[in-house]
Amino acid sequence: MKRCQHDLHMGSRIIIHCDLDAFFAAVEILHHNLDPSIPLIIGSDPQQGRGRGIVSTCNYAARDFGIRSAMPITEAWRRCPGSPIGDAVYMRGTRGLYSRASRKVMAILRPFAAKFEPASIDEAYLDVTEYCAGDWDAALALARKMKLSIEEELGLSASFGIGSTRILAKMGSEENKPGGIHRTMPNEIHTFFADRSLRQIPGIGPKTATRLSEWGLETMTDALGVGELSLARFTNERFAAWLSQVVEGETSDEISVLRSRKSISKEHTFSQDQRDIEVVLERLEELVTMVLKRAKIMGVSGRLAEVKIRYRGFETHSHQRALTVAMDEESVFQRSALRLFAEQVEYDRPIRLIGFKMGNLEVHDSRQITLDLEEE
Repeated sequence: MKRCQHDLHMGSRIIIHCDLDAFFAAVEILHHNLDPSIPLIIGSDPQQGRGRGIVSTCNYAARDFGIRSAMPITEAWRRCPGSPIGDAVYMRGTRGLYSRASRKVMAILRPFAAKFEPASIDEAYLDVTEYCAGDWDAALALARKMKLSIEEELGLSASFGIGSTRILAKMGSEENKPGGIHRTMPNEIHTFFADRSLRQIPGIGPKTATRLSEWGLETMTDALGVGELSLARFTNERFAAWLSQVVEGETSDEISVLRSRKSISKEHTFSQDQRDIEVVLERLEELVTMVLKRAKIMGVSGRLAEVKIRYRGFETHSHQRALTVAMDEESVFQRSALRLFAEQVEYDRPIRLIGFKMGNLEVHDSRQITLDLEEE
């Protein structure tokens, strides 16, 4: 007798990752009734190529020109100029629009998850194991239902990944962007990772990928082919063991709220309220470096990046993004911090304080931490 999928994969959690496609740009396009085929760049004023500042985000038409978040606005203008030279549309972001749209999306997703984690303003993890009674076909149907609801009710596009771990769900949502759904069944994990570039794996930062590339290891097949002992000599035992767990589908399937009492943070208050975005960015990069240096000393890694911005008048906002897995590589947190800042900063307001926090800490197996991890 043929067993049902529920029996075949009993014990596996079913995790769904929802990632909104070019979210900020999509919201602005809807609000201003813009043509999505025309490049839209959100960020600081380009001043016809002479402006200072960075790109917050852009739509897919602009990404075709190589424009990306946190790119200098002058470089974006050089690649894709606006009026009167070119057709691109440049505008400042509207924070309130994004927050309202995000809350509406999360309200659609939340009822289907026993455990729900809003990883950032435009993505979320859902544990739907109980809701779907362990049935993977039901999970696929649920993803289609949520995707359709977001499109019909809000006019926004979302991509979904379904897997038994956070990594598989996150990678799945990237597979068929924009507007795609990808499911990796527990018995398909090896095939999913076969010959996949190491740079595509959440948890492998640029520095580690480059180091492995120097040894001729470019793909998961390359890395696993040399064996765990050899891989440990190229990197370390913890990484080699973790990579084996990734391909066996044994990494984290935990979905939880983001706020953690264990964190390491650093802040800087400017002597005068700062209007120069580049000066603020330089200080933010320094803060990330200090936090990650402290994390290395303590033997901890983190799964949450948070940027704190205090404007003139002491109005303070904190913006978070969850990583798929806990990491301690500085370059990963630098990119996350810059992206958060670029997407969330209100460009026309002087900044009094900038801060960075690494949260959701995990202690490396070889260390035991008993002290208070909150570092101000």
